[in-house]
Amino acid sequence: MDAPRQISLRALPAAFIASLAETWKTIRERGPGNIQFWFIALLIGIAAGGAAVLFRLGINFLQETLYGTDNVRLLHSFAETLPWYSILLIPVFGGLLVGMILDRFTSDGRARSVAEVIEGAALHDGRVETKEGFASALASMITLGTGGSSGREGPVVHLAAVLSSIVSNKMKADGITGRDLLGCAVAAAVSASFNAPIAGALFALEVILRHFAVHAFAPIVIASVAGTVINRLAFGDVTEFMLMEEGGLAFYVELPAFLLLGVLSGIVAVALIRSVFLVDDLGTALQQKTGLPRFLRPAAAGLLLGTIALAYPHIIGVGYETTSAALTGQLLWHEAVVFCVIKVIAVAITMGGRMGGGIFSPSLMIGALLGLAFGLIATSIFPDVSGAETLYALAGMGAVAAAVLGAPISTTLIVFELTGDWQTGLAVMVAVSLSTALTSKLVDRSFFLTQLERRNIHLAKGPQAYLLSLFRVANVMRKPDAPDAADEDAVWAAIEEGMWVDPNATLETALPIFDKTPRPFLPVVTIGAEGEAPQIHGALFHVDALRAYNRALAATAEEEHG
Repeated sequence: MDAPRQISLRALPAAFIASLAETWKTIRERGPGNIQFWFIALLIGIAAGGAAVLFRLGINFLQETLYGTDNVRLLHSFAETLPWYSILLIPVFGGLLVGMILDRFTSDGRARSVAEVIEGAALHDGRVETKEGFASALASMITLGTGGSSGREGPVVHLAAVLSSIVSNKMKADGITGRDLLGCAVAAAVSASFNAPIAGALFALEVILRHFAVHAFAPIVIASVAGTVINRLAFGDVTEFMLMEEGGLAFYVELPAFLLLGVLSGIVAVALIRSVFLVDDLGTALQQKTGLPRFLRPAAAGLLLGTIALAYPHIIGVGYETTSAALTGQLLWHEAVVFCVIKVIAVAITMGGRMGGGIFSPSLMIGALLGLAFGLIATSIFPDVSGAETLYALAGMGAVAAAVLGAPISTTLIVFELTGDWQTGLAVMVAVSLSTALTSKLVDRSFFLTQLERRNIHLAKGPQAYLLSLFRVANVMRKPDAPDAADEDAVWAAIEEGMWVDPNATLETALPIFDKTPRPFLPVVTIGAEGEAPQIHGALFHVDALRAYNRALAATAEEEHG
């Protein structure tokens, strides 16, 4: 028998360090497929969940300090007792601070949110901007703490993405690992915001990564559970909204009404999305026409919000109180309709005014108000075959939010986790399916993807559309001294025909040009000033461009189905 191997105590530290180095190498190179990676996911989940909790506590602190309330969930009722100048000026003060922060730390004066996280997952190996991200989180916290009418989930998702990007950069993680770390952080942030671990995990897969790869599932679930635990340690095992228990679905007979509610919810979701972009365009046009400094734009939006809040304090902040009142049937029909319209206007002013915040919570409030208004009519017309009107409020809440976010699966599951009732969930699914189908036809799939489309970032149609933008022509072309370079005379002939491409262009620009010429290549040229000869850098061959595109498609398919 072999003698047992003796290990020197002096060798233990070196062996431990070597083991850590090997583990680190494994995580970097094979990341999501290894158990070691799950520990990283757990740590990111804890960090992202902690960030979500701190962000929420920061908003509560600002609201308690500035408005003087001791219960932020009843903020609008308390605000009704405040002097008019406080309601008017607090959003202006907040907007001024937000404007100065974003003007100083971002290049475009915009707060980052979920759209940038989706862009980071698709185009930047799971990374987002860090300096701009922290500045945006602070700006959004101030926006919500000073009366801005938006939500906290979008900023929290981006803040979590910033944390995962820092880890990915430290690890020098590849694209797959970076995206999965991003998904872990987002799942934990959403779970910590809603106390909904299942929905958090699926939100990261459905909205951010936009695939359901098996290799990503386990670490994302671990991080999502970690975020939920952090939430429950801080706030207890409670749901965001207290729901009425009586009154269920008058089964099957009532389902057509939820189909109609789904269509109506889709129309309202489109109105909300387009309102935000309309106000954003109007604000930009007015800013250019009047010469208003960029940092004053959020303050101007704050002034408008304060003016509206004088009559309708319900728009202040996230709107928990009004949403809860809708879900428990404490509003009259005309109140639900008016509050719904006013909230759409307030959200458009907040986000179009570049104040920061997200659109998730506002869409929940708008959907709950819409659903209650619809339910009050439906149950009064068919009282014998109708359940409670609050069930419509719940379905409307899910339908509008799902359509705005482009997240029917995770939004439906949030409602499941809020109620635990499968019959209620069935009604919500019916409404959600119609609303998302309608909205996706009228906008670019969701609010976030439409945001990106307006910036000429084409992610809505999938990898086959945006992968071409990742390849610069200069990186794919053959140089003039290459063995298989293009013939010089043929190059000049193509230039004379106007068939050439700039070296800084992408394949997204170059490939359509091949459809206009039978030539197998395009000269890569920099055109100088008048009278100067063009500078030839090389030639982009059609076959090389297609080969690069095919490899990218194959790599994407391997990641999504791995």
